[in-house]
Amino acid sequence: MGDLSRHLRYFLVVAEELHFSRAAELLGIAQPPLSQAMRRLERDLGVTLFDRLPRGTELTDAGRALLDEAPQLLAAEARLRARMHSVRDGELGTLRAGVPPETPAAALGELLRRLAEQAPGLDVDLQELTTAEQLELLAAARLDVAVVHHPVDTTGLRRGRVTRVRLGVVLPRTSPLARSAEVRLDQFAGHGLVLFPRATAPGWYDRILEVTREHGDASARVRHARNPEFLCGLVLAGLGVGLDLESSVRREPRVAWRPLVGDPLWQETSAVWPARAPHPAAARFAALADEVLAPAPAPPPSRILGTRGPWSVVYDEP
Repeated sequence: MGDLSRHLRYFLVVAEELHFSRAAELLGIAQPPLSQAMRRLERDLGVTLFDRLPRGTELTDAGRALLDEAPQLLAAEARLRARMHSVRDGELGTLRAGVPPETPAAALGELLRRLAEQAPGLDVDLQELTTAEQLELLAAARLDVAVVHHPVDTTGLRRGRVTRVRLGVVLPRTSPLARSAEVRLDQFAGHGLVLFPRATAPGWYDRILEVTREHGDASARVRHARNPEFLCGLVLAGLGVGLDLESSVRREPRVAWRPLVGDPLWQETSAVWPARAPHPAAARFAALADEVLAPAPAPPPSRILGTRGPWSVVYDEP
């Protein structure tokens, strides 16, 4: 395994540079031993990895295929060695985990507390990342487990249990629509929407727009808010109605959250991790995240009859 992993690391540098002399300089070795190592790797694999041309070096089809696989093979070896070391030392090493930025602080604290109880030797490198960022880091073997918003491409990933939370509308508390227990999507058509940026979770963003435009105004302007406070500010300024989770806007007393008639939009969240050579603690983290990060049910919204305030309101149908 030692020779193979070393040769694979050499291969990645040569594949990046496509020049044996420059690759040898970067690796800090002479060119002849590097060339010998690459020929040994080709013999071991039974393929030709490089076309050695008079003016340079190019990857063959086999070389390009190995370029796709080598980082995962090296990451798997690193995880294997970490696992063996954890057995030797009575620890589980480091778990690199991602969670969405909107995850409540209390839930994060509880998640880390339970992990510490179940795996006291586990060092959790917890990172605040969007769904798109987490998927990118998983693909690059720089993250071991992630909590993402669906829909996402789970090819090559295992998935934990999916938690579903309904999306509702965020309105000024003075809006006549806030007096209703539920709101229809077509009742605020034309007033614009306030959503998270698409780059955060493209699949979930596109699903929201698809549903809202099926039931409302396809020409409505969409404004973006990265955090609940900014979303509430845009709503109170009359620049649109927000679509968000109830838990995200509870702290702002000037807005009201109301569910949508028929509950057409549900945010689906789950933990995902590599199917091949996963971190030994990934499944444990996923199970605890499912228990801890699932929001507790909230009491039904009250019918608050406010007087008209200084903010723009969304009017119900006559």
